[in-house]
Amino acid sequence: MSRHVIRTMGTVSSLELVTEDQLAAASVARVLNSADARFSLYRPDSELSAVARGLPLVEASAEVLAAYALALHWRRRTEGQFTAHRPDGVLDLSGIVKSWAMAAARDALRDRGAWNWCLNVGGDVLTEGVDHEGRPWVVGIADPADRGRLLTAVSLDDDRRAIATSGSTERGDHIWGARALDENGFRQVTVIAPDIVTADVLATALVAGGRDYLDEATSRFPIEVLTVDRAGELLITPGMREAMHAAA
Repeated sequence: MSRHVIRTMGTVSSLELVTEDQLAAASVARVLNSADARFSLYRPDSELSAVARGLPLVEASAEVLAAYALALHWRRRTEGQFTAHRPDGVLDLSGIVKSWAMAAARDALRDRGAWNWCLNVGGDVLTEGVDHEGRPWVVGIADPADRGRLLTAVSLDDDRRAIATSGSTERGDHIWGARALDENGFRQVTVIAPDIVTADVLATALVAGGRDYLDEATSRFPIEVLTVDRAGELLITPGMREAMHAAA
């Protein structure tokens, strides 16, 4: 098995391949770097930074418009719990672009004929196939109270290949929503889903919506959830518990 580290999108990414394929790893790096160059608000030369400075969306590229359309789609599906508009009005697509780029990286790997791999971008993970021992990929979930230890680990199967975690621990209170800063809200939410965009968006939406949105999200979408509230208490859906047992 080979492991490749990619520093991009403001974080450290890793790609584990069961078989060595430098070209596959390079294709993933190109996808992630391209998304970073176009969408990062931390880069003054990015296209999204130009939009923030006043470039009309009608003059933006097809890629920016497609990402914006996807963000609007998810805002509707989550009844506004997920949004790409910051409170100051700036369009910030970071909540959708990372997972969107990860999905594009999956397509690039498939084009290369790579079918057994694990891609981790800033703690969000997308997998395909099995690990080097022929077993389902096992992914750890960090403890928000101590980033040096794991809260638990889960096994990802054929039905749920993606896992995403959102909260205030890594980047501070960056999620906008009625419950995001509520003392009764969630400090961290982890979502397992069939695809990485669904997992990433709903993890963010659940932090924004809090307990009021949890039952609705789990009834409407094919997800499993682990939440940590600000008192450190856990809520675990049955399927998430099964994934934890499978990883043990």
